[in-house]
Amino acid sequence: MAEFTYQAQNAAGRHLSGVITADSRQAAVSLLRAQGNQPLSVKQAKRSLLRLNITKGKVKLRDLVIFTRELSTMVSAGVALPAGLETLAAQSENKYFKEVIEGLNADIKAGAPLSEAMAKHPQVFSDVYINMVGAGEAGGILDDILKRLATQVEKDATIRKKIRSAMAYPVVILGVTVIAFFMIMIFILPRIAKIITDLGGADAQLPIYSRLLLSLSSFMQKNIIIIVPAIVASAWLLRRYIKTKPGKYRWHSLLLKLPVIGKIVTKIAVARFARTFASLMSAGVNVLVALDVTGKATGNVVIQAELAKIAESVKNGQPLGKLLLASAYFPPVLGQMMSVGEETGKIDEILVKVADFYEEEVDAVIDGLASIIEPVMIVVLGGLVGLIAASVMGPIANISQSIGG
Repeated sequence: MAEFTYQAQNAAGRHLSGVITADSRQAAVSLLRAQGNQPLSVKQAKRSLLRLNITKGKVKLRDLVIFTRELSTMVSAGVALPAGLETLAAQSENKYFKEVIEGLNADIKAGAPLSEAMAKHPQVFSDVYINMVGAGEAGGILDDILKRLATQVEKDATIRKKIRSAMAYPVVILGVTVIAFFMIMIFILPRIAKIITDLGGADAQLPIYSRLLLSLSSFMQKNIIIIVPAIVASAWLLRRYIKTKPGKYRWHSLLLKLPVIGKIVTKIAVARFARTFASLMSAGVNVLVALDVTGKATGNVVIQAELAKIAESVKNGQPLGKLLLASAYFPPVLGQMMSVGEETGKIDEILVKVADFYEEEVDAVIDGLASIIEPVMIVVLGGLVGLIAASVMGPIANISQSIGG
């Protein structure tokens, strides 16, 4: 991330200036345009010692929800933004978030709109958040928009929590399985191999699966110093590749194609799209800007690219509902409901219902997935232990019988 100083003009013709954080100059220009501003000058800013000393940290979704709800309540009660932000900064337990809120307050006192001040902290406030706040300020409905945002952040946090909860047990079991496999192969099997050799001699005839397992154990024991760093390096390289643009696209495309996971990813993306798009439309955000911002909010770059193509077609006069209906990445019901919303002028109301439906679907699928994964992992672990036991205990029993005979 880099900082850029900018000069811009908003829709009302007001001259704006300030600092914005983005990955590149082009990204900074796009972010300004997404906020409804016309960039006049965008230049990379030189870092100051003050900026370098700012505390690094992370803001939890729970903290963001509390901040959003309390700010909404204060705005509804007629409390001035500077006074409200001072109160919120004072009661924040997160040191980093406290500095962010104080930064917002300083920018607002300097005459900047709240959305413009939030745009300087993209690591805390998403594009969706910033655009909705900007739309609320323009329409004079900031309190209502903040309530919608709090609900949206809560929904997103709930889905993430459910996914983590569903995957916690399988991940623990998988970790135990991998550790147990390495321990058995490196420390236990070599000793058992020695027992088999002592009992039956070097020429003892063993089943092919026993020979393969013992050979693998011998290889792992001799090359453990190479194997472990190789696995760690491979995982690190894969993670870095996934963070690149082509890597992320291929990874997200793979997730959409996986049997069960693909359905979950699609349902989550549809729920996020419906709720975010509904919120932006109710705030009076332009359709094209809403599609651009919503694409980033889906969490999948493949679907984001699809929405970018759809936005181009909408720009050329084609109805959004029909385009969604023709898309391979969205379920038919979304396109049908969008078409109904376009005809009735109630897109936001209809899409909120669609979002609720798909969030319930996600809950059901995740609960079902968790109930399926747990016994599967137990069977896999039991099968692995059984295979190892059969591979070593069978030959020992046969050799013992031969000696006894």
